[in-house]
Amino acid sequence: MLYAGVDLGTSAVKLLLMDGEGKIRKIVSREYPLYFPHPGWSEQKPEDWYAMTVDGLKELLADSDKSELAGISFGGQMHGLVILDDQDQVIRPAILWNDGRTTKETAYLNEVIGKETLSKYTANIAFTGFTAPKILWVKENEPENFARIAKIMLPKDYLAYRLSGVHCTDVSDASGMLLFDVKNRCWSKEMLDICGVKEEMMAKIYESYEVVGTLLPDVAAELGVSTDVKVIAGAGDNAAAAVGTGTVGDGRCNISLGTSGTIFISSEKFGVDKFNALHAFAHADGHYHLMGCMLSAASCNKWWMDEIIGTKDYAAEQKQIEKLGENHVYFLPYLMGERSPHNDPNARATFIGMTMDTTRADMTQAVLEGVAFALRDSLEVARALGIHIERTKICGGGAKSPLWKKIIANVMNLKVDVIESEEGPALGGAILAAVGCGEFASVEDAAQKLVKIIDTVEPDPELVEKYEARYQQFRQIYPTCKELFPKIL
Repeated sequence: MLYAGVDLGTSAVKLLLMDGEGKIRKIVSREYPLYFPHPGWSEQKPEDWYAMTVDGLKELLADSDKSELAGISFGGQMHGLVILDDQDQVIRPAILWNDGRTTKETAYLNEVIGKETLSKYTANIAFTGFTAPKILWVKENEPENFARIAKIMLPKDYLAYRLSGVHCTDVSDASGMLLFDVKNRCWSKEMLDICGVKEEMMAKIYESYEVVGTLLPDVAAELGVSTDVKVIAGAGDNAAAAVGTGTVGDGRCNISLGTSGTIFISSEKFGVDKFNALHAFAHADGHYHLMGCMLSAASCNKWWMDEIIGTKDYAAEQKQIEKLGENHVYFLPYLMGERSPHNDPNARATFIGMTMDTTRADMTQAVLEGVAFALRDSLEVARALGIHIERTKICGGGAKSPLWKKIIANVMNLKVDVIESEEGPALGGAILAAVGCGEFASVEDAAQKLVKIIDTVEPDPELVEKYEARYQQFRQIYPTCKELFPKIL
């Protein structure tokens, strides 16, 4: 049988077709517009998502026996606010994860309602990208739209609704709304009250691998497939990517070196750190995960190479780096402020430690090391909770650099496993579809059979010791600069 994974991204939807043995048959993508109606705002039209998804599915299935398609599932951009009226029509464009209009509402939630209260209700605190502050913004600034709301949805769940007719969401994506009781995997009545919404406005909650329904007859006819094709709930993009890298079960870890950077730790048990430095979310495997998210990771290296040095030959620049663990230059990678673990939108990037003998290679090395050190900050929070990690998977554009993988392994003192197929949330979505259709007994079973490790970067004890000393110096820089950052904005 065949399984389709739909990765609803911010710039494009990526669709992947996988067979029951994990072989990827085809990948297609479709782009759609991103709108910026005001500085700092970011919106998209849900209708564009659906149109491009259906168009992409037609191409995805064009060369295959369509009768073999058994299920469709999703990975998708998190936190976005989609609101429907009582006719299930979209009320306004979706407000996306990277929209910055909710500073006031986020401050209200964290400071008036209180971080401790939020954490008790949802296991998390408010961030400007989360969904709850967006609802409060609509309530305050667009009361006529707020009054029309019949259903509140997340981006990928709008696709699932259009395909199946079911208002649904999954536990991992719901975790990023600040409306979800993560520990008990249900809507938080207290948070719904704070936001002024009723529980009937919320979608029905499913585990990520559960079947929500089957294709509507008109959709099946348009795609040329059976109405028996199952629609499976899917997961938020990071949880779906974790499924695609086999980061499921207890104590597994994945590091993503994309535009942003994440460290994702799966756990069978629910846990929250007392400072809420890490997100505590439900996972797509039926358990939980902790996630640290830094806003600038591989984008730091891209900025340094493209804008400052003025080169596209990243590999040539890295070839000049020879002495790891001995660099006296440090780089704070906070080009867009920082989320985990500091939650400081005023944080800024900075170089420190240069002398007259500092070289271009030293600066490049500092950028790569700064990202690794910042990811370790989140790892240290997890370790403080008693979570023991010995190895990690790695993915994202930055993971293509052998040098960066070596730096990560030694800064974090972790074995870094490189996987064979790195297709992110789309592959995770296809795997969830296969589990939902009974191809595999569980998400863990599927990951164990489908995800293959092709290389491992081992930490070197001598280098680990050198980087330990460097990290202890690095971690003093942000606290020292923290009070200065707001003054230089």
